[in-house]
Amino acid sequence: MGYAQLVIGPAGSGKSTYCSSLYQHCETTRRTIHVVNLDPAAENFDYPVAMDIRELISLDDVMEELGLGPNGGLMYCMEHLEENLDDWLEEELENYLDDDYLVFDCPGQIELFTHVPVLRNFVEHLKRKNFNVCAVYLLDSQFMTDVTKYISGCMASLSAMIQLELPHVNILSKMDLVANKKDVEEYLNPEARVLLSALNQHMAPQFAKLNKALAELVDDYSMVSFIPLDLRKESSIQYVLSYIDNCIQYGEDADVKIKDFDPEDD
Repeated sequence: MGYAQLVIGPAGSGKSTYCSSLYQHCETTRRTIHVVNLDPAAENFDYPVAMDIRELISLDDVMEELGLGPNGGLMYCMEHLEENLDDWLEEELENYLDDDYLVFDCPGQIELFTHVPVLRNFVEHLKRKNFNVCAVYLLDSQFMTDVTKYISGCMASLSAMIQLELPHVNILSKMDLVANKKDVEEYLNPEARVLLSALNQHMAPQFAKLNKALAELVDDYSMVSFIPLDLRKESSIQYVLSYIDNCIQYGEDADVKIKDFDPEDD
């Protein structure tokens, strides 16, 4: 049984920084993880790359040879990966043991994990290779400055959850850049009545019914909640990692335990 994190989220949400910090944390705690680059447009890494999609296809080559733009070129690269998944994974994964832990650093184009099947098919291939997979969705905490941006983030996250059908962990990244932590605390586990009141204050009256439906969707089904991540604090990284480990049943024999995490703790 293998284990994997699929690190997704909008461009600029801190996915590569998260992967780098996670690798450094695991290196410090003498735990082994392997970070895989799935972004054909990536250039520099702050972590050792265990597997690299650019060895199969790169965005620069596609743009030059086919005359495509960045977005069209990326879609071509990911479709090419999809067509060659079996051979690529068979070749790359043969170097890893059954209990290895892989972290996939994905591109930031939102359509890849909201309404096209590329990453979903990639996940299905991993499952057939006997991997337990968790989607880790990063959202920049600096965008959580008002309720409308929060709802937009929730909808994107929900779309990814529906598309991928995986255990799903939502993370508010870049908490170290938030001046006042209380500004985002109310969005970690929101209540429908609070969301509805805030939405009605920010939006025109004709959106009242839509606001009510969105607030109830977030609250009633408990589908969206966020974990704050402050990369300056080892306790924050460890908490997030333990939470994800629990989702994919990593270290079950070790009886993984999760305690409440206070973002104000060191």
